[in-house]
Amino acid sequence: MNARCDHDQGPFEGVSTDYRRRLMIVIGLNAAMFIVELTAGQLAGSQALQADALDFLGDAATYAITLAVIGAAARTRALAALGKGVSLFLMALLIFSSTLYQALILGVPQAEVMGLVGLGALAVNVGSVLVLMRYKEGDANVRSVWLCSRNDAIGNIAVMAAALGVWGTQTAWPDLAVAAVMAGLFLTSSVQIIAQSRRELQVAGKQT
Repeated sequence: MNARCDHDQGPFEGVSTDYRRRLMIVIGLNAAMFIVELTAGQLAGSQALQADALDFLGDAATYAITLAVIGAAARTRALAALGKGVSLFLMALLIFSSTLYQALILGVPQAEVMGLVGLGALAVNVGSVLVLMRYKEGDANVRSVWLCSRNDAIGNIAVMAAALGVWGTQTAWPDLAVAAVMAGLFLTSSVQIIAQSRRELQVAGKQT
């Protein structure tokens, strides 16, 4: 359900004390999990964990930018969303390239660490999704927050599946496959955010 009551005035723009409070909660959660997963991913040699850590970092930045531009002019909000979409696209390319490096150079990741950290990250992401569920529709900035939260939850389920696959096959391929799928998810989300922000920029341009 949309948090707005005045639907005729357009999509929800984030101007809500409750929405700001929820954003601050998930910013803290995502920043903390970025540090945890990045460290664990490096120690375990897991590309999927490191990809998910980058997703946490991207989400924390996305939420912070969204919080900063709430109440700003429509063009400013649309430009911020466009920047977030481009950053997601670049993150996807980084994951693709590091996945290729993992496949060619590095060995089998530690499935136990992947599974344990993935479980903790899943709990954080499900909590973030529940916190933001009420605000899953809105302008490009609000929409980008929801898409990032959804990506996190999907990504952590995938990391746990990769951990099971690595444990069962004793090869790195399940981990690499999940990292590639997550990169594809980032690309899809970036395209959606960029497209919506461009439409909002066009509308803002006509109003000036």
